[in-house]
Amino acid sequence: MSDFMKWLYAHYIKPQIDAAPQGEYAEALSVVENEIIPHMKADYEKAAEFAALHAFHLGLRTGKGLADSFTA
Repeated sequence: MSDFMKWLYAHYIKPQIDAAPQGEYAEALSVVENEIIPHMKADYEKAAEFAALHAFHLGLRTGKGLADSFTA
């Protein structure tokens, strides 16, 4: 990932994820956060970063692809 994407994750995407209501996912997220083996936490966080950045890219590509659909 580019330095910009890492910055974007740290300063925009991750805070948005942390502030989002957890709803039905609260229990599962709590189990992962509290039960994960400490030396695996960095791997978990890196995997979450990877997934979030690729989901962000998918959103950009999808939005760009749909742009022409909304013209009259």
